Amino acid sequence: MELQQLRYVLAVAETRNFTRAAERCFVVQSALSHQIKALEGELGLQLFARTSRRVELTEAGAAFLPAARAALEAAERAVAEASAATGRLRGTLRIGAIPTVTALDLPAALGAFRDAHPEVRISLRGGGSDEFMEQIAAGTLDVAVLGLSESVYPNRVDSRVLARERLVAVLPAGHRLAARRRLHLRDLAEEAFVDFPAGAPGRVPSDAAFAKAGVAREVVFEAAGVELFLGLVRERLAIALLSDAVVGDRSGLVTIPVADGPLRVQHLAWSEFNPSPAALAFVDVARGHALAETVS
Repeated sequence: MELQQLRYVLAVAETRNFTRAAERCFVVQSALSHQIKALEGELGLQLFARTSRRVELTEAGAAFLPAARAALEAAERAVAEASAATGRLRGTLRIGAIPTVTALDLPAALGAFRDAHPEVRISLRGGGSDEFMEQIAAGTLDVAVLGLSESVYPNRVDSRVLARERLVAVLPAGHRLAARRRLHLRDLAEEAFVDFPAGAPGRVPSDAAFAKAGVAREVVFEAAGVELFLGLVRERLAIALLSDAVVGDRSGLVTIPVADGPLRVQHLAWSEFNPSPAALAFVDVARGHALAETVS
């Protein structure tokens, strides 16, 4: 069994298409198909059920896939470790980022990392802080930017604080409170809100702040994307609590500081057990690209 055969199997499993898998692996389709058939012959198992129009994993293929992926990742990690010992970094750097990263100039950090380590492949994915911590602990993610409540500390990962920031009220221009220079949560008690889904790390700081202030609020809309937040506010359907840096200078929107508003802490996290050389190198690079200021 060869590592390249495992790469081909994973590519077909992910694309559900031999042609697209071959394009991803930069080989002709006939070569990819031949290698997978050879592997199936070696194993005595059919990994894929395929017709001219459809490709699906068989039961045996689905059982084979997790160990195949782990074996391939282990082999790539071994190559990366050996290269790092000679001063060269190789392999893949898998990074997760919450939708509201403001404490780190992530594009600039990635650009600087690529310049310093051109042989490392970079993979970037979006998502939530909880899933990122689980993925880092499981070894399927290398580094992530997290956003957590001030009362929550990253678990099962190593981390450092990038910034603490107090969220601001985001209102539509012309709102009854838009001319105020500063607000308190009690001023917003009668407003309809858009926020992240209940229980999501991005929402916890706001829920905690309102509970601490003894103020009830109504979240009318739940969304995962900041652009949708801002669109709903602009249309006067709701207001939001977000980082001022996320909103920026956008037409039709007003941001106002909230004296007792939610405090969100952004962290850079990586494996506490066995961080890859690429992950540690990115952590070093990221130190020079922090943006947000820490507040009390």
